[in-house]
Formats: sequence, C-alpha cells, structure tokens
Amino acid sequence: MAKVAFIGLGVMGYPMAGHLANQGHQVTVYNRTTAKALQWAAQYSGELALTPKLAAVEQDIVFTCVGNDDDLRQVVLGEDGIVHGIKAGAILVDHTTASADVARELAAVLAKQEVEFLDAPVSGGQAGAENGVLTVMMGGKEAVFNQVKPVIEAYSRCAELLGEVGAGQLTKMVNQICIAGVVQGLAEGLHFAKSAGLDGLKVVEVISKGAAQSWQMENRYQTMWQGEYDFGFAIDWMRKDLAIALDEGRRNGSQLPVTALVDQFYSEVQAMKGNRWDTSSLLARLEKNR
Repeated sequence: MAKVAFIGLGVMGYPMAGHLANQGHQVTVYNRTTAKALQWAAQYSGELALTPKLAAVEQDIVFTCVGNDDDLRQVVLGEDGIVHGIKAGAILVDHTTASADVARELAAVLAKQEVEFLDAPVSGGQAGAENGVLTVMMGGKEAVFNQVKPVIEAYSRCAELLGEVGAGQLTKMVNQICIAGVVQGLAEGLHFAKSAGLDGLKVVEVISKGAAQSWQMENRYQTMWQGEYDFGFAIDWMRKDLAIALDEGRRNGSQLPVTALVDQFYSEVQAMKGNRWDTSSLLARLEKNR
C-alpha cells in the first residue's frame, strides 16, 4: 500500500480520495475549505493537513484535483505549496482539467527536485468518481505511469498513457470537444421530437438501439425531456474546458467550428442563469427560443 496525499476535495476529489483510503492506502488530505477536509477525515480512515506543503511531506504520491491552471499553480508552487514539502523520488499526479502548458511548466519545475509528474485528467463525472469507474488520460514517463497505475485503479476502470507530459490534457480536450457536439445534437433531436408532437422518451428508446446511441443519450435524455438539469458537469466548468481546447486549437491550427458554436450556446444558457446547470441544458436554450 502507498503513502499518498490528495489535494482538493471537490465533487470529484472527495470520493476519489475515499476510494484510496478504502483500498488501504495511507491517505492525507488537504482542502482549501478545512471543514470539507474534516468531514472527509471523519468519514474515511485518513489524516488531514492544513497546507498543501504539509500534506506532501514524506508522501510517495501526491494527487491534485483542483479547479484550473491558477488554482493548480497555487497549490503546487505557492508559498505553502506542494513543491516546498514533497520529497525527491516522489510522484505528483494531477487530475485537474487544465492546459497542457501548465502541465509542462510544473513538470519542469518538479524535475529540478527529482520529482516525477503525470498530467492525468479524468472523465466520467461525479457519478464515475463516486462509483470508482473513471477514465484517466495520462501524460508522462511510462515507468512512472506503471508505478502509479495500480494505485489509480482504486477509482478508475481505464487508465492509459497517451504520450509525454501534456498528452493527458490534450486528450481531455478531445474528450470535451466530442461531448460538446454530441450534447448539442441530442438537444436538437429532442427539441425536434417535441416540436413534431412525438413522445420523445419512446423515440429515444428506439433510436438508442441504433447508430444514434451515446452515453449522453442513455444517461441524460429522460431528465432533458423533463427540463431537469441538476445532474453532472456544470456549464461553468464545461466552458472553462472548452476555452482551453479552443485556445489550443488556435495554436495548433485545428478547425473547431462546432465546438466554438456550442461554446457560444453555453454562454447563452449562462445568461439564462444556468451557470450551474449540467451540460445537457443546451435543450433549455432551444425551448426558450421556440
């Protein structure tokens, strides 16, 4: 069993750290809101630290799962950051959905202290984290990946190395690009069904048995049809992810017209005060404009 720290106990990090503890790993947690860390420590077998630096001391692996590039830099490089406590020979595994640039930046800084780094964003949402079935997309050295994979299996069903540092984040961008188009297509299909006077639930039961099937269709069509959008990944976070992908696309010459359009549609849902609605709420925008 490994001695690990987990930094960031949000809707994803909280259950992920819990799975590590349940698997018998020695877990120390840190969260910006101490009350959340106290709650975690009361629920699971583990310790809490008051700073990322203290959490990282003497750990074999330090996991991070925070909000964005700036949050990540703060917990790693800040005055009380991980970099000031982590030991040589340790590994930092970052589960934040962030830019490939910040992954490379942190890897370079940590390498000077003989600390290995893997960028490892995840897909599967809150339900995937709670059920321990996340998909983990990783960038870094193969030998380091092989070291951490048995530990990450506590909360994942698929963990793959995609290339050098940054490849995990680039793969997550592909993931979000694909989701954006699929959700918009599903929203338009349900909107069309309603406009045509069809029973949308029966329609999806039929078409989901064919080529139109998708995870979004299987898991979101019923709540979308009912106008319920309090499930899964919030629009604010999706727009953050799409901004990263669009920025990377501009730099590498990718053409992402559908992604850019769906991002604009999400901004319109935000204007409807749907910031915390889940990504399937693209249908709400269409219903508003009927």
